[in-house]
Amino acid sequence: MYPRININLKKLKENCILMKDLAKNNGIDFIMPVVKVVAGDIKVANVFIEAGFDILCDSRLKNLKLYSSLPVKKLLLRLPALSQIKDVITYSDMSLNSEIKTVIALDIEAKRQNKKHEIIFMFDLGDLREGIFYKDEYLEDIKQIIKLENIVFKGIGTNLTCYGGVVPSKKILQRLVEIKKNIEMTFDMKLEIISGGNSSSVFLFGKDEIPSEINSLRIGEAIFFGKETAYSTLISGLNHTIFTLEAEIIECKTKPSFPDGEMSINSFGEKVEIEDKGLMKRAILAIGKQDVQLNNIFPIDNRISIIGGSSDHLIMDITDTDYKLGDIIEFEVNYPGLLHLMNSPYIKRNYK
Repeated sequence: MYPRININLKKLKENCILMKDLAKNNGIDFIMPVVKVVAGDIKVANVFIEAGFDILCDSRLKNLKLYSSLPVKKLLLRLPALSQIKDVITYSDMSLNSEIKTVIALDIEAKRQNKKHEIIFMFDLGDLREGIFYKDEYLEDIKQIIKLENIVFKGIGTNLTCYGGVVPSKKILQRLVEIKKNIEMTFDMKLEIISGGNSSSVFLFGKDEIPSEINSLRIGEAIFFGKETAYSTLISGLNHTIFTLEAEIIECKTKPSFPDGEMSINSFGEKVEIEDKGLMKRAILAIGKQDVQLNNIFPIDNRISIIGGSSDHLIMDITDTDYKLGDIIEFEVNYPGLLHLMNSPYIKRNYK
């Protein structure tokens, strides 16, 4: 049964409903839930559907394929690759795009499959990840998009904080609003979706900082962990420990805390700094760096601490505790930790 990730579906559903209400109270009518962190987990996906969401967003086509039978729209978050156009049309109803050549390829394949494919065209407001840079010319691309027969131009969007760490603000988001107005005026049209970012934009809730034209956000971490991601602040009223990790002690011995012999690099090519604390009661757990980066898990028992680890072993200081061979140690995890654990085939999932 171990190592395993515990998933509290009841708390997750509560967060889904609370976040919908919180967003609506701040002028966001259309949340697009980002579920990429759970690696195609059907039980988790169904929680979002039960909570009333009508779309699921993921970066991986493999996960969207797993969701094929679910009665909701599927949105591909990562920009489509030209080599995957057929699968993009097959397994997603909507995608984020920034390259006109890719959009044209999607139109051709959508026509071949007798489908309509919806797109949100992305703009880079300064964070320097995907999208047309907001100061650059974009109207010619839009002109081509609206002529395509099998592409439905749903709106525009942006991404913030994920690469450059640019924090959402009224000033930054106003750049997207100006693009919206320019497109609508130039082409005499109304854009349905103006997507103003991700969980980092949640920190603007309650501050009257989100322009009224922004009507959508793509939210994952704020739902799964109950915190905004601009400053990692917990959101009052939401659950913050939906996921916990459990691992089993497979060795429990008292040993010196400092290696005995000449020291070089470890198996990961690292020069490790080790403090000499004398004799130490040490536990080895059956989990390692192959499953998760060790700085992304945190023992719930504050008497114990992580010393280090290797591919398959986690070494802990359990001095002055009564832990023994076979006992289970429980950890909180952060978003990167959960991302790795859910993608490890060696971690079991336990639903509550």
